[in-house]
Amino acid sequence: MTHHATPGAGTGAGAPLRDDRRVVLVVAILASFVVSLDSSVVTVALPAIRHELGGGLIVQQWTVDAYLITLGALILVAGSMSDLFGRVRIVRWGLVVFGIASIACAAAPDGVFLVVARAFQGVGGALITPSSLALIVAAFRGVAQTRAIGTWTAWSSAAVIAGPVLGGVIVDSIGWRWIFVLTAVPIAVTIVLVRRISADVRTGPHARVDVVGAALAVVGVGALVLGLIEQGRVGWSSPLVIAAIVVGAASLVAFVPWERRAPAPLVPLALFRVRNFAVGNVATLSIYGALGMMGFAVTLFVQEVWAFPAWLAGFATLPPTLLLLALSTSVGTWSGRLGPRIFMSVGPVLGGLGALLMLVAGERPDYWWGILPGMLLLGFGLTLMVTPLTSTILGSVSEEQAGVGSAVNNAIARIASLVVVALAGVVLGGEMSVDGFHRAVITMAVLLVVGGVVSAIGIRNPERTAPERTAPERTAPERQGSDS
Repeated sequence: MTHHATPGAGTGAGAPLRDDRRVVLVVAILASFVVSLDSSVVTVALPAIRHELGGGLIVQQWTVDAYLITLGALILVAGSMSDLFGRVRIVRWGLVVFGIASIACAAAPDGVFLVVARAFQGVGGALITPSSLALIVAAFRGVAQTRAIGTWTAWSSAAVIAGPVLGGVIVDSIGWRWIFVLTAVPIAVTIVLVRRISADVRTGPHARVDVVGAALAVVGVGALVLGLIEQGRVGWSSPLVIAAIVVGAASLVAFVPWERRAPAPLVPLALFRVRNFAVGNVATLSIYGALGMMGFAVTLFVQEVWAFPAWLAGFATLPPTLLLLALSTSVGTWSGRLGPRIFMSVGPVLGGLGALLMLVAGERPDYWWGILPGMLLLGFGLTLMVTPLTSTILGSVSEEQAGVGSAVNNAIARIASLVVVALAGVVLGGEMSVDGFHRAVITMAVLLVVGGVVSAIGIRNPERTAPERTAPERTAPERQGSDS
């Protein structure tokens, strides 16, 4: 029989899901892996999609951003829904929606249908993402929690970069549509595992969903991205572009005062009074914007300028994946002992230097000197940064707010990526070229270095409360659970 943790359960001596912790970790990894994989696997299929369905760079941008718009905007709603209906239940709903939308993507007869189906995939992804991480926070305590988040981060981040490898092999062997069909396999496995979790976590019957705030977030993000993408087709002076940007900006401006007075705000603004939460999310905005540009620009460059086949383009971005899988769990452990500040400061700067190394790439294909050194350094910097960033943000809020805290951070990460991809037309000059790629890697480098500087200035390491146990920073109500 499924039972629910009360608000106090999350802060007591026991973790509400501790008896299911192994299943929880596998479910969280698989669910997040599928969502992260789908956001990256499609990038390597963009030239094939463009060839079959037409539409040029605009359709390529929308194929990426339709997913990211609903994912980024509705993650906030999903965080509230997980608190209201239970995190396990919301993960299960998200998996079903995501699976159905994936099949629809595979059957898309034209670009418009594909874009709409991708938007519904984003809805499923939004339901999955914050709840999966919040389940880990509920199941683990202390250094074990940091280790678990490190493992989760390694696989989730690896999916983002491994996606082009898997996608490239599939596109060249059996066609781009199969990347969406095969997504249904891990979803089916995860649904079965979710049913094995014996408990659930929710904050109680008084939780509500902020419908007005959700509408403002969706309209604000969606309209703004619509304007940024469509300007590449119709120009900045187009009434459509002007109207979209004005409506989007007005909705986002109205979002803040509404959240201040909403009885059940979508984004509790009080969270941003916690220093590490606020600074960590500013760093996320910059760093994940850079990673969004990396996934979009590198795969397009090696295919459209160097004429790499899709499978080889996928392998071109593989090195960071190997570093993430090899080192992220260890980095999570060391971050729990030494504090996150040094990792969050040095990692992005090293990643920025790696991006700049790719400036040597030219018209003549030369992966070994033009791309590989930069990808290796970028991957090492990414490995140092991602787990401490996630642990710091989640560790700075109470367990009861883990769902919404994870939702806010994930929303910021996805929105950063989608805005940068929406601006890709401006950065690239309308089509991929060597000069456009150089502008893209400079943009990546600047964003990464800014994220490192913000972390160095603003992040504070949590105080050690006992020599044998180092946990992320706590805020009231303080978590008192111990790991065993």
